[in-house]
Amino acid sequence: MSSQVEKDILIEQFKAGLEDIPAAVSDICFVDGINSLLVYRGYDVTELAAKATFEEVAYLLWFGKLPNKREYEWFTRQLIQERELPAHVLAIVTMFPGKANPMAALRTAISAMSMYDPDSSDQSSDAIMRKAIRLTARIPTMIGVLERLRTGQQPLASRPDLGHAANYLYMLTGREPEEMQNRAMDLSLILQADHELNASTFAARVTVSTLSDIYAGVVSAIGTLAGPLHGGANEQVMRMLIEIDKLENTESYIKGLFAQKKRVMGFGHRVYKGADPRALVLKKWSQMLGEGYCNSKWWAMSEAIEEVVIKEKGIYPNVDFYNASVLYCLGIPLDMFTPVFASSRIVGWTAHIMEQFADNRLIRPRAIYNGPEGLEYAPIDERS
Repeated sequence: MSSQVEKDILIEQFKAGLEDIPAAVSDICFVDGINSLLVYRGYDVTELAAKATFEEVAYLLWFGKLPNKREYEWFTRQLIQERELPAHVLAIVTMFPGKANPMAALRTAISAMSMYDPDSSDQSSDAIMRKAIRLTARIPTMIGVLERLRTGQQPLASRPDLGHAANYLYMLTGREPEEMQNRAMDLSLILQADHELNASTFAARVTVSTLSDIYAGVVSAIGTLAGPLHGGANEQVMRMLIEIDKLENTESYIKGLFAQKKRVMGFGHRVYKGADPRALVLKKWSQMLGEGYCNSKWWAMSEAIEEVVIKEKGIYPNVDFYNASVLYCLGIPLDMFTPVFASSRIVGWTAHIMEQFADNRLIRPRAIYNGPEGLEYAPIDERS
């Protein structure tokens, strides 16, 4: 086959951004973009958000089934026991500058944690599971420590009497959450736990396909999530809402963005052609939290923006749009929104890492060369 024929075949197959190109066969997650459906291991995510805890969903994604009572009690104990950071990692975190980007700080802390993990060099499936549990348990602790230190406060010890979501909010805000707040945090974590081959999950799978370790895969994923086209949209949504400030300003502000050909953050999705099912759940909770703990104007403004964007552009909100006001009403600082996303998606990342290890093949796609050909080398003195 000539090089030109091969190039023509590759060009015919090429799709920018690998859009709709299958890159894995997975049992973990199914996204039906036509019917606005998201499924974890056979369960509709909206049902899980309504009925399950984050711990149950983590177990489901890792072990392939929902836990029975005995398994659930064992699993929650494991997560509670692994919440504390190793002393050396905590010492490293305390040296981070107060103005450090939280995602950069989280990425660095997790990389450091790999050096103090007793299973660091063990690539057995049991060791990888132990490391997944540690990562899931400790990322909320890291985020809480980072927030307390940069605001001049002492980090809080975890509360073994609190579940994962409640303890997370306690360590981050310094207040034990009420039941509605705890449930809102729980479902927010559930809804973002996995989403098939999104950019950060794909990055994690690419990394470990080289037989690198789970920490390297997670660090790659965090670096990918940090980009505003992936994990940073919810922060930008909330900044937009704060800038608009009043409900009566909403329509003119959004139409002004359209006139300037600017994006409205939190809208549109590569896979969903209609509504993002996660956004539908979060919309309800945005309203409830606004009325109960925050300011209902954030939900009202968000709904008004949704109406304008759908009417003018036919584009629907994604998970980031209403999650912004949910996190804000839970008292989470704006620049911690993406780290909170990471603390949820760690479950999906590690589930995909385990699946990649179980049937590994090095991920090595092709690129289409489109540069010059047939050039001849000239001595340096003869070059223009």
